[in-house]
This record gives sequence, C-alpha cells and structure tokens, in this order.
Amino acid sequence: MEMKTKVSFGDGAGLYLYDNKQTTDVPSTPCTESFIDARVYIQDKPRQEWDNLSTIYFVTPTYPRREQVPELTRLAYTLLHVPRIHWIVANDYNACNPYLDTLLNRFGIPFTHLTSPMPERFRNVKSKPRGVSNRRAAMQWLRQRNITTGVLYFGDDDNTYDLKLFSEIRDTKYVSMFPVGLIASYGISGPVVRKGKVVGFLDSWVAGRRWPVDMAGFAVNLAYMSEYPNASMPFKPGYEEDYFLRSIALTLDKIEPKGNNCTEILVWHTQTKNHAREPVKIDHEYLDNRSNLGALFKALAEMGVSDASDDEGQKAIISSNGKSKPLGYYLS
Repeated sequence: MEMKTKVSFGDGAGLYLYDNKQTTDVPSTPCTESFIDARVYIQDKPRQEWDNLSTIYFVTPTYPRREQVPELTRLAYTLLHVPRIHWIVANDYNACNPYLDTLLNRFGIPFTHLTSPMPERFRNVKSKPRGVSNRRAAMQWLRQRNITTGVLYFGDDDNTYDLKLFSEIRDTKYVSMFPVGLIASYGISGPVVRKGKVVGFLDSWVAGRRWPVDMAGFAVNLAYMSEYPNASMPFKPGYEEDYFLRSIALTLDKIEPKGNNCTEILVWHTQTKNHAREPVKIDHEYLDNRSNLGALFKALAEMGVSDASDDEGQKAIISSNGKSKPLGYYLS
C-alpha cells in the first residue's frame, strides 16, 4: 500500500517527514558572497534613490548541467537592471564551484553563492523534488543572518522576467501574486481577481492544492514570513508551493494581486531543453597554446558543457572553405 506523505515544517533546523520517515537537510555551505553593488547602470533609478527601496532577495535554484552557465548569464543580464537586489544562487552540488564564483562576481550584482545538495535518498526516485534543497538553504541563510526586511522571490534560472515585475513586488506587504505564462495545458497559472480581491485560481492541475500556483507566481514580505519561523517547503514534487504558503498561514485576504489585477503576464515559464553532456574526441596534443582550442575546451569543461577526450565522443574536425580536414592538417 502506498503511504501518504506527511509533512511537518520543522523546528528551524530543517526537519521534515517524508513517507513517515524523518530526515534532515544536507548542510549548505556559503561559497562566495558580495554585498557591494558594482553596477554602472540600473534600470531608471538614480543611485541616490536606491536607499528608499526595499531589497528583493531573488533566490535561484540551479544545478550542474550543460545549460547552467548560459541560463545564469541570461538571467544576470535581466537582474543587472534591477536596483536593490540580492541574488541568492543555490547550487545543487556538494562543493563550491569556482567557475560560478568567478561568473557571479563578474556581473557586479550583490550575491550569495550557496551549495545546496539534494539529499541522496531523493536522487534515485522517479519524480525528483528539484529545487527544494536549494530554496530551503536560501531560507536558512536568511534566518541565520536575521534578515527580516525586504521581499523574498523564488526565480528559476530558466524563466523570463519583465522588469516591471520587480517594481510590482517590491512593496509586497504580505504575499503578492500574479499570473505566470506557459504553464501546463492552459498556458497560464494565476489568481482569479474580482473587485480587486483574489477569489480563486486558474490552474490546469489542482490536485487538492489549497494554493495551486507556480513557484514564480508569488513574492513574500520577509517581515511577515519571520512571524512563522518554521516556514518551509516539503520534498514533495508538485506541492512545494502549496505547503510553503500553508506554512506561513496564508489566507485569501492577505493576497495582493499584481500585474494590473492579474491581467498582465510579467513572468514566463520558458524552459530550455537539457542535453546530455558528451565528450569530443580530440588528441590532447592539439590542446596546447598553438591555437585557441586548449583554452576553449578548458572553459567548456569548467562550465559543464563538454569535455575533450582522446578516446571517446565524436571526432573533432576543422573545416575551411567548405572542406573538412583532421586537426593535424591545420595545427601540426
């Protein structure tokens, strides 16, 4: 018989129950942090006006894959235009990734890079609770630093964000909500608003959820969340948003509809198709300083895109004028 999942929101130490078994989170590690805003141009606000704005803590779960660096790069060039933001990048990996440290430092956005590995017991299950350990680690980081002002937003690295979204959520008093485009069969998930109040939700997969919303469809005031020190998120795929919002005792009257009474889509659930990492067959003797190939493949390996191999993968060739030749023809 399948056992129903029971979830408790813990005592602040990250305890949860899953299939009636108690487990603890894998410890997260801060890798690199920067609280200095080194950006030259930020949206339409003069620098002297930034102090009047509340900080948005933008939490991005991520994990090693070929698309990781380009996804984070694309997102960074959106966040570059957002004043008073702190980017928490939580990586599902058990060690700090130096390449990500270098990448995040380069943009000049205040950031924190965390390791946040998924517990091993979930790695081999059919439906993995992706992003949960990352978001839990970010919430733990906020608690450990006693950050109780500002706004928390969970922003995946493969979404598309309108800059207006950040202006809309910055004044969130309790929980603000807004539609998310490209969700499931409806192509949309979001609140139903009548006379300025949220009365229900439009989502093609309800499944008994009290709050059938997408992770990108809400923001939370940190002062309000601090009233619920056990607020958390379960390792239960599909129910992360619902149980998180239950853990902060959300009620309909506390929801603030954004995006022109939820008639505008300011965030899209655009997803990049993941491709398996494959080696390229290339003799390492050609990866010296006689051409750019050595430095190029070193960077590709650090980014997790591809590897050079003497023995495996599709053989590397060079073409010129429409004709392909072995590497030795050009580099010997």
